[in-house]
Amino acid sequence: MLGGCGSAVLAAAFPEVGIGLIGVSLAFGLTVLTIAYSLGHISGAHLNPAVTIGLWMGGRISSKDILPYVISQVLGGIAAAGVLYVIATGNGSEIGGFAANGFGDHSPGGYSLTAAIVTELIMTFMFLLVILGATDTKAPKGFAGIAIGLALTLIHLISIPVTNTSVNPARSISQALFVGDWALAQLWVFILIPIVGAALAGVVYKYLSSE
Repeated sequence: MLGGCGSAVLAAAFPEVGIGLIGVSLAFGLTVLTIAYSLGHISGAHLNPAVTIGLWMGGRISSKDILPYVISQVLGGIAAAGVLYVIATGNGSEIGGFAANGFGDHSPGGYSLTAAIVTELIMTFMFLLVILGATDTKAPKGFAGIAIGLALTLIHLISIPVTNTSVNPARSISQALFVGDWALAQLWVFILIPIVGAALAGVVYKYLSSE
């Protein structure tokens, strides 16, 4: 939340020196990369309910681990969004869209619900394939965090114009709670579709790796 959405809210269009779409995409990727290497040995660096469910579908974690991870992810996202709200309103500004995810009139590029669903489904599916593959015991050791972080950067470069990029229900929930209104009305897409994409990837990777 602080790394990715923080960069989008505070720095993307900062007068004259804004980091833009590329900078925001890198911020999301670098957040995952740095946490993977610093906290991965403690928790697996699960930051995303869709990832947790995809890993479960792929046979990587136990079903008893799902709820604790998801609760922690959502509460952590809300707490970080609260910190970001305090900072973003510290100069008297309104929060505006607050980097919330949306489609139609609330898509950065005006993309439809169908485009949003396809984008979030495919992006999350591919993200989980990268995660499952990079963390496989047969994969080269020590490079998983780099592959995963760069994959998330690429995903944001593709899909920020469509939905502001979710691929993470916790990220979507936390921002929508502060925006309210349309963001809450459209939130179902950014909870349901990433989870479906991740679950499908878990099944597909489990099949591929068994061959």
